[in-house]
Order: sequence, then C-alpha cells, then structure tokens
Amino acid sequence: MEKQYVSTRNACKLCAPLGAAVAFKGIEGCVPLIHGSQGCATYIRRYMISHYKEPVDIASSNFSEASTVYGGSRNFITGINNIIKQYNPRVIGIASTCLSETIGEDIPGLIRDYKEANKDKALPAFIHASTASYCGSHIDGFHNTLLAAVRSLASDKVKGDYINIFPGFVSPADIRYLKELLDDFGISYILFPDYSETLDNEHWKDYQLIPQGGTPVSDIIRTGGAMASIEFGVVFNKGGIRSKDRSRVQTAGEWLDSNLGVKNYQIGMPIGIKSTDRFFEILSRISNKSVPEKHRKERGRLIDAYVDAHKYVFGKRAMIFGEEDLVLSIAGFLKEIGIEPSLVGSGGNSGLLKVEMEKIYEHTEIPITVLSDSDFETMREKAEDIKPDILIGNSKGYYISRERKIPLVRLGFPIHDRFGATRIHHIGYRGTQELFDRIVNALIEFKQENSPVGYKYI
Repeated sequence: MEKQYVSTRNACKLCAPLGAAVAFKGIEGCVPLIHGSQGCATYIRRYMISHYKEPVDIASSNFSEASTVYGGSRNFITGINNIIKQYNPRVIGIASTCLSETIGEDIPGLIRDYKEANKDKALPAFIHASTASYCGSHIDGFHNTLLAAVRSLASDKVKGDYINIFPGFVSPADIRYLKELLDDFGISYILFPDYSETLDNEHWKDYQLIPQGGTPVSDIIRTGGAMASIEFGVVFNKGGIRSKDRSRVQTAGEWLDSNLGVKNYQIGMPIGIKSTDRFFEILSRISNKSVPEKHRKERGRLIDAYVDAHKYVFGKRAMIFGEEDLVLSIAGFLKEIGIEPSLVGSGGNSGLLKVEMEKIYEHTEIPITVLSDSDFETMREKAEDIKPDILIGNSKGYYISRERKIPLVRLGFPIHDRFGATRIHHIGYRGTQELFDRIVNALIEFKQENSPVGYKYI
C-alpha cells in the first residue's frame, strides 16, 4: 500500500535562494538580487544575520500581484538600476525564487536585454542561478550558484600551477583554516566561494555597503586554467527534483573537468582522521611535498585524544541531522570514535544518503535509521524509539534536545541560539579535534549535571 502523504512539519532544510545568497557573498564586490517577492529576501537576511552576526544586504525585485501576472521585467530593471546606483558593485548575483520560476520568468533573457539597453555603460558582471526551492534545498542553491559562476566566467586561455578549492557550505573559520593549510603546503590556489571575511568581518568604524573580501571575478575566470580542482562532498546539488537522472547534474568541479579539462578530485568533507588523511594525500601529491610538521603533530594529538576519551564516548548513540554531505562526514567521524549514529536525518532528497551511509558502515551490524527528505517532527517521533544519548546538528533541533533532556552539539547552518557560529571549525585534524572535544565535554557535562551526587574529577 502506498504511504499516505503527510505534510512537512518543521523542515530539515532551508530555501534554495538562501544557499545562493551565501555563495554570492563569497564573490568580491557582489550584491545578491532575489528575483521574487520581498518576503523571500527578508527571510534570507533574517537567517543569515542571525547565524553570521553580520549586516547582510539582499536586494529584491519585489514582486507584486501585477508582477506575478504580467512578469517581473519592470521590477528587474528597477532593481538592477537601484543596486548599481547605491552600491556600485563589481558583480550582481541573481537568484530566482519559486514565484519567478513558476511563472516562467526568462532571467537570462532579461539580463541580455538589460545589457543591450545599456551597452554604452560600464556594467558589473551578472551571474544568474536557477534556485526554485521546490527543486531542492539551500545546498542545491549553493552548489547551483557555484556551477553558474564557473559556467558563465571560467576560461582556459591562461593556465597556471595552481589549484581550485571548492570547500562547500562550511564556516568562515573553516575557510580561513584551508587558506592557512594551503599556504603551509606552498600551493597556489583559488578558493571559491570565500566568505571568510564578508560574513565574518572585523569591526568597522564606518558602515561598508559591500564588505571587503570574497573571491575576485578574475580568479573565477582563472579556475578554467587550473591544474586540478578539489571539491568537498559526494552529494552536492544532486538533490533537486528536476534531477531524476543524478548523473546529469554537474558540480562546478565536474563542469570544469568535462569542459575545460581541469582534473577534479571529489572527497567527503575532511572531518575525522580517515577523510582528512585522504585530503592531505591529495595535497601532498599535487605539491610533491610531505605533510608539514605542525599538521602531522595535530594528527598525532588527535589520535592521542581519541585514546584518552574513548571511555566517555564508546557505545553512545547519536542522532545527527542537517545537510547530506555534512551528516555523512559526521557519520564517518563517529565511526572512528565509537559513537553509533542511530538516526541520520536530512531534508535533502538526493537518494544518495542511504547509499553512502551503507558504504561507510559496510560489514558492521550497527542498526541505523536513515531518513532522507525528512523533517524534524518525523525525526522526533523516531527518537522516541531510538533514545539517542546526544544530538549533533543545527539549532533547529533544539526542541528535541529540550524535550528528551539530552545534549545538542551545534554545527552546520543555521545556529540561531548560540554565539560564535562563524568560528565553529570542524574540518581537518585541527577542526576534528575541536569537534571531538565539544562532543566529549557535552557527554561529560550531561552525566555530571545528572549525577545524584555530583563530582569534580573525571
């Protein structure tokens, strides 16, 4: 019997234009424009400001009832003119919404018409990403935007001894760590998108309309001449309902590989020793250098920490949730430290989550519930039976943590109820160490706070 449809209750995903806006903020001098209703832009700003604790300007073409019926071309032109007048941007990043996609708005055509009508003026670059939320999540929107950027800008006319790094939807702290790591290896690189400054900037004396930082357009153009690309992830933007044939959906790295011959390495997010080892092996091969001593020592200290804290984590059951690539990486990490991921949930709908989980946990007998295209209410119901010891994911799962009276280790996006989301570091040996410490201490604190006698030593 076919399962009866149940509406989504507290979705475990966010809208696709939000992911596009984050990616656009990683381009130098870029102002995002949401082609749709004002509410879409307001929602995106609200989430980004709450998480990153930075001012975020998101322009909108401000659809009205008339725009919905007759098209949004007039609003589009007005919006572009206002952005150029007020911000003087180097790039305008245009993301579609459910509304503009539903009425069949021809955004590439609108861009062509605008350029033709203003061909005597110096215009910013335009990048358009198709990001209807009914076709995927914020992660699909994020990766679709990277793909749109390289497809519209990348060129192989100039080749060089540098690599492309596509780190995915990670924190500003993770991006800064990657820069440090690549510098330590002596590797020249283009990192895209780079919102390590634009979404985690220093204090300003005067307000900046467009924050400093981001990947320059000139670097996005040069991605086509790199000797290799490294992408973090295995799912990427394969979750849209338009993409029934997942093999036809390309990532930025895959497009550069198939169209411009830039060799592409795809690896899971480097969280945990095994995944980070794989990343460092690729960097060593590309640079023809051994792992720098300070990073070798970080690996050694991480192994020592695994041993020291094994008694606190082994056999604990975890519920992990969030973006598919993030939860897969966390699941692999938990396998290393002896925590059982009893429930793995995501609002993503790639069809790959269960497949990839089976690869990670092949030849094991650990019972794991995998929920794709899921919501928090479904996970809450499952948690009644599974009874996890700890939750790992974004702050939208807090009410389950509160109800079940178990700790929540916050990571991913969004984190609304804690300070410092931009500085949460979880990739590489160093980031894994920080994440491991947080998990261990959350379990120790829970046990300590619920002890009938209390104690001061562990």
